[in-house]
Amino acid sequence: MPSLNHSYVCARLMRQLLQDERLQPLPELTLDVGNGITPDISVFPKEKIRPDFFEDILKFQELPVLAIEVISSSQNIHAILEKSKLLVNSGVKTVWTVEPYGRSIFVIDRHGKKLFHEGTIVSEGITVDFSEVFST
Repeated sequence: MPSLNHSYVCARLMRQLLQDERLQPLPELTLDVGNGITPDISVFPKEKIRPDFFEDILKFQELPVLAIEVISSSQNIHAILEKSKLLVNSGVKTVWTVEPYGRSIFVIDRHGKKLFHEGTIVSEGITVDFSEVFST
């Protein structure tokens, strides 16, 4: 169940991502991976997103270049990291798993895994300053 910290971090991430005119970040979009996986935020090149308000898509087939998961206090970090690996193995280039309590960001891509604490992270040409995300 999403919490205040979860919602706050997602909103702060969206604010930064929306500043980049090349990107279209979308919250809670179900991707056509397995039975359907819904990252907290999926980031696409803007030209890949063309909504049709007469017909909707329930499982989006195009994969994002970046998926972001924010861990809530009620979630198991191991399960979320497994979800991140599944997304990368399915073709998502990079997944960031954000753990607000430790202000940690797990980055998983086709090259491996890295752990960051705050600071600025760049993946696939997408930049987020996590010191701003975690500011209150």
